[in-house]
Amino acid sequence: MHYQILHTITYTYDRSVVLRPHVLRLRSRCDGTQKLHSFSLQIDPEPIGISHITDLDGNAILQAWFGGSTDYLKIEVSSEVETYRTNPFVYLLEPWALSLPIDYPASMLSQLQPYLQPQYQINADPAVIQLAQEIAFAADYQIGTFLMQLNQQIYENCQYLRRETGEPFPGGVTWKQKSGSCRDLAVLFMEVCRAVGLAARFVSGYQEGDPDQKERDLHAWAEVYLPGAGWRGYDPSQGLAVADRNIALAASALPAYAAPITGGWHGTGVRSQMKTHLSLIVDD
Repeated sequence: MHYQILHTITYTYDRSVVLRPHVLRLRSRCDGTQKLHSFSLQIDPEPIGISHITDLDGNAILQAWFGGSTDYLKIEVSSEVETYRTNPFVYLLEPWALSLPIDYPASMLSQLQPYLQPQYQINADPAVIQLAQEIAFAADYQIGTFLMQLNQQIYENCQYLRRETGEPFPGGVTWKQKSGSCRDLAVLFMEVCRAVGLAARFVSGYQEGDPDQKERDLHAWAEVYLPGAGWRGYDPSQGLAVADRNIALAASALPAYAAPITGGWHGTGVRSQMKTHLSLIVDD
């Protein structure tokens, strides 16, 4: 699929502020599943400096810093992206990675440690552990079946809520409430995977959705590392394995390090508002 993306984020403040450095993760990933053909960025007020950085997870990020004061910040990104993965199930798992639990080789296990740790506490939430055990048993401990059943379980049992700001809720909270935003559902999926020893990470990006929908927003899903297949995406908000209709921006073991924009300002008692506009045009 071929996409033209125009994404505008505007912050307004009820008084002038001095902006702290901002980190932007709005440059689409470029790898074997998608190609970034063009990218342009406009920031108003104009930063006094911009640094292009490759972070620990391999994401292409930008850091912008500012001078003077302002009562607004407008960020506009224009991208042209092509996605390639038409069938998300074309892969050949390693023979030792077909069923749970996976016995990772020591060298691979050391690399995957950040993606195996519980997200919010030393041990996984009991509700998450119970859900993981129930699905693993129902799936006869087959990894492919486990992932599909987990995806469907979250999609069918959790109501989707639009929540533009705030960190994701812990997976146990989301499962108990049976509702959450896309990032909440993605974290729940991650935590259940990690509870059975599957390496998982958080992904932010865009999703095509209904071509006729008027309002669009950023999206989030999870990726699981499958030996022999690499990182494979699952979108519990949609109940689908990720193919060529999701466009990834950034991925990390921690959701905070995949957030599209992080930053702040100097000042106390300042109120801010955020408005976004996202246009996603599909060229077949």
